[in-house]
Amino acid sequence: MRQLNACLLTLIFLMFFLDSPLDAQTLFTYGENKVSKDEFLKAYSKNNTEANPTDKSYRDYLNLYIRYKLKVQAAYDLRMDTVASQKTELKNFKNQVADGYMTDEHCIDSLVNEAYERSTKDILLAHIYIAAPPNASPADTFKAYQKVTEAFDALKKGREFGPVAAEYSEDNSSRNDGGKIGWITVFSLPYELENLAYAVPAGQYSAIYRSRSGFHVFENLAQRDAIGKIKAAQILIPIPPGASDSVKAIAKQKADSIYTALMNGAKFAELAKKYSGDNLSYQTGGELADFGVGKFDSAFESAAFALSQDGEISKPVLTSFGYHIIKRIARKPVPPRTKEALTELKTRVSTDSRISVATNKFLKMIYAQTHFKRSPVNMDQFSIYTDSILQHKAAPPFPGLNEKTVLFTMGNKEFTVKQWIDYAKNTRNLSAMRGRRSVPEGLEKFIETRAFTYYRENLESYNNEFAYQLKEFKEGNLLFEVMQKKIWDKASLDSAGLKKYYNEHKDKYWWQPGADAILFTCNNEKSADNLKSLLTGNFSNWRNIADSLHGSIQADSGRFEQAQLPKSDNKLEAGQFSSMTQTVPDNTVSFTYVIKTYPEKSPRSYLEARGFVINDFQNFMEDQWIAQLKLKYPVKINEAVVSKLPK
Repeated sequence: MRQLNACLLTLIFLMFFLDSPLDAQTLFTYGENKVSKDEFLKAYSKNNTEANPTDKSYRDYLNLYIRYKLKVQAAYDLRMDTVASQKTELKNFKNQVADGYMTDEHCIDSLVNEAYERSTKDILLAHIYIAAPPNASPADTFKAYQKVTEAFDALKKGREFGPVAAEYSEDNSSRNDGGKIGWITVFSLPYELENLAYAVPAGQYSAIYRSRSGFHVFENLAQRDAIGKIKAAQILIPIPPGASDSVKAIAKQKADSIYTALMNGAKFAELAKKYSGDNLSYQTGGELADFGVGKFDSAFESAAFALSQDGEISKPVLTSFGYHIIKRIARKPVPPRTKEALTELKTRVSTDSRISVATNKFLKMIYAQTHFKRSPVNMDQFSIYTDSILQHKAAPPFPGLNEKTVLFTMGNKEFTVKQWIDYAKNTRNLSAMRGRRSVPEGLEKFIETRAFTYYRENLESYNNEFAYQLKEFKEGNLLFEVMQKKIWDKASLDSAGLKKYYNEHKDKYWWQPGADAILFTCNNEKSADNLKSLLTGNFSNWRNIADSLHGSIQADSGRFEQAQLPKSDNKLEAGQFSSMTQTVPDNTVSFTYVIKTYPEKSPRSYLEARGFVINDFQNFMEDQWIAQLKLKYPVKINEAVVSKLPK
């Protein structure tokens, strides 16, 4: 029996200890409220960035943080968080910062690093392409698959890639050149095809790949260190599609004549404006935006990158567009891996198709965190039901399928057929396409958009960092509101209390030695010299003189203590100017005109001390208020945790 009682006592002790407000991770409590070590350290780190933490700095900030939490609790007690203006400000803040939490930054950083690595390597690519668009019939898709399989089997039997591409490929731009696309680098191709290209070792070809447009086989003909980008200008003598040989000959003759003129010293920009058929660049003297490989026709790029020095001009180069005369302006190698280079790449990644990788990963995370769950729905019946309503027809009476049917749930929210129908009606493409093929695709898009919206609206429930930032903003606003109500307004409006406090603490308020003076601050030494000469002998008119200089100087008059005046190498004397003092780093120049000196300290009157009195009286009232709050919410500090805060 004694042994059993001992076990019970131990269990009770452990339960009490574990339930105690001062458990291992609680730094302090106020009333029934707990503040964890992690919360305190997060706030401390944010507000103390200049030095390594010490016992004293921790203790000082702990006292401030306790006061902060008590004041915020007082605001909650007054239900200030329910005030309309507080709710509106919190909502606006949430909308402003939520976007920063709606991406998978780790995934984006991975894509940026991948893009940089690929930017350092160019690939000479050949291509076999068989079209199979999304709207192709099953029979046509199978026919395309058979064709690409035949081509692939030919490669496996040892046939050269070029002849196979010439026989099978439907890429008209490269088929006649053995399937050769030319040199490519990062961003030259859609991301899914770029992945395929960079996965193929030099001298080898890929497996068959199916994209939305068709089937692909790539061969990596060669690879090299990336040659970067070039800044160039061009003069284009266009040749219309299907032009006759005589038209082509005239274009060549014109291009040759322009080239000869350039070699004889004619200005490239002037000839570009006069003769170039490139409507986008002729007005800028033919200058093109910086470009790398894989951007333009391979013959054009080869000629441009073959120019060995800035200012060099190519002979006319023939492409499918006509004859190009190219002038090299500057070569730009791949930049080193710097923060600036990665930031620029991140901007490019964010607007490229590859961002869908990060989006899809983030979407999966949303589904997991919100416990997304689909309801079982017969998709054929659902498509017919949807199509009928979109065509303003009566929907067939399918069992268990009506406007109130739940399609899926996220968190504690249900999404119904009615919400889907409203979305479908407002989605132009889906409403226009109708039919069973578009409904499943549209439903997936509906789920995605609602998932992002739901997650964004409830972000604080799923993202601790955002929840902390939102709480910090909310409590900061509440702190301002409660201080305004309980301390600041009361103190500044309590004339009797202020005077009483002044009379009880007169010994605190003294003028230190100084002077009645006018302090002039000028933009530079020249304007200071000019002002001083204007004031000499005419000082009584100082205000009009200062105003006439149109803001190039500032003047401030009053009684100043010695420490408030610019340091001067001459002793203050009434009726004299001080020496001039230059301020670093803005190089402004200050000097003082002394009206009356006060060599000894003297007491401030109530009016002279009022600003100081208000500040001290506010602190006095706040200390009294904090003492009352501590009675209402007793504070207990876990000294064991305090002693182990990281130094």
